Amino acid sequence: MLQRSKNRSIKRGYRRHFKNDLFYRINSTFKQFIYLYLTFFCYISNSNCMLYYNFITIDGNTGAGKTSLAQRLSNDFGAELILENFVDNPFLAGSYRDPEAFAFRNEMYFLVDRYQSLNHNIKDLPLYDSLHIADYVFNKSLLYAKVNLPELEFHLFEKIFHVFHPEIPQPELLVYVHSDVDRLIKNIEKRGRDFEQGVRRSYLKAVEDVYFDYFESIKHQQRIVVLHTNHIDFVHNDEDYKQVLDIIAKPYPTGVHHFKF
Repeated sequence: MLQRSKNRSIKRGYRRHFKNDLFYRINSTFKQFIYLYLTFFCYISNSNCMLYYNFITIDGNTGAGKTSLAQRLSNDFGAELILENFVDNPFLAGSYRDPEAFAFRNEMYFLVDRYQSLNHNIKDLPLYDSLHIADYVFNKSLLYAKVNLPELEFHLFEKIFHVFHPEIPQPELLVYVHSDVDRLIKNIEKRGRDFEQGVRRSYLKAVEDVYFDYFESIKHQQRIVVLHTNHIDFVHNDEDYKQVLDIIAKPYPTGVHHFKF
């Protein structure tokens, strides 16, 4: 009798697992079908009219154009836009002028502000029912801290970061806008923020390196698209923007996917 009951329990468990697995397969197949249908519709109408993922992060080095791209995508697709609030950070300018005195406070301010912003805009909302685009990945706090802080302060910051980190959902697609240091310097000079004008080339290169190390460490868990944008201007040139949009609109397996223009 006990054996018969145990067998029935195993069968029920198997059927439940089978139903869950079947539902997942049907749901995944349906989403792929809808994507292919809309892709075909957009193709014959010669326009991009959808994005595959509902939570997309656009990130990049200082001066790469990440915020401009995030804003344009948000405008075109009616997305909820989540921007980094650097204007109200009272320690940012000081961190460029005197890193030793201001760097830790600057990174702590950004950590808390990014957490509050993402937590407010994403955590309690129906994330997968609407489109959200952010111009930073939450891990940016840890990456910049690694560049900006001395070892002891970084280890303290790292402990604090990991208290916040589990609360924040990861993006479905992380887009990194990459330009070489010469192009970044030109963009920084062009936009004319006073506190950025003395930025060191070695600093920009260090930020670049820490991002690519990070991508290597998460390539089996996340989808990462790296746009090499030295030779295009997606802010002012519509054809260049369309090339970028065509790449961002597609589905990807986990891994790091590089696109050169």
